[in-house]
Amino acid sequence: MMADELMTHSKKTGKDLSAQSALELAPSAPKPMSAIFDKADPEEPQYPTGTETLLFVDDEQVILEVNRDILEFLGYRVMTAQTGWEAVEIYRRRKDEIALVIQDMVMPGMNGAEIFQALKEINPDVKVILASGYVMNKQIDAVMRQGCRAFMQKPFRLEDLACKVREILDSP
Repeated sequence: MMADELMTHSKKTGKDLSAQSALELAPSAPKPMSAIFDKADPEEPQYPTGTETLLFVDDEQVILEVNRDILEFLGYRVMTAQTGWEAVEIYRRRKDEIALVIQDMVMPGMNGAEIFQALKEINPDVKVILASGYVMNKQIDAVMRQGCRAFMQKPFRLEDLACKVREILDSP
């Protein structure tokens, strides 16, 4: 961290003014995922990876983008949907490509339980990870009893997401 000092003279008060600012507290541009998690660095943990196609469903654009980037960094091909209707339509058209769906529980329009039911009507063996940033034990338990493969609390940690995705993809 470097400190810069700015000196100026106020004509109004006739006094010298000074201000200090700290530079380099934050990088000027975001780093790509590869710069943050360098797989070649032996000190960094190695995460499970894959090449399968995933469908990530969340109504919040930032969550979609961040998790898409993380999953792509792990090697996956990622499709995204911001609504339940969009997710169901994408899955209907591309179910043979999509190995796993990661979906938010709380969504406007169709909620997570409704999305899961619609996906199961298309493919009874669909693999879904349900996600939520809220405590909704009864609703989540109900979806899990209907065959949802896993639940993850948001926000996700990279290691948890990588491990859970690989675990569900590798399950029968």
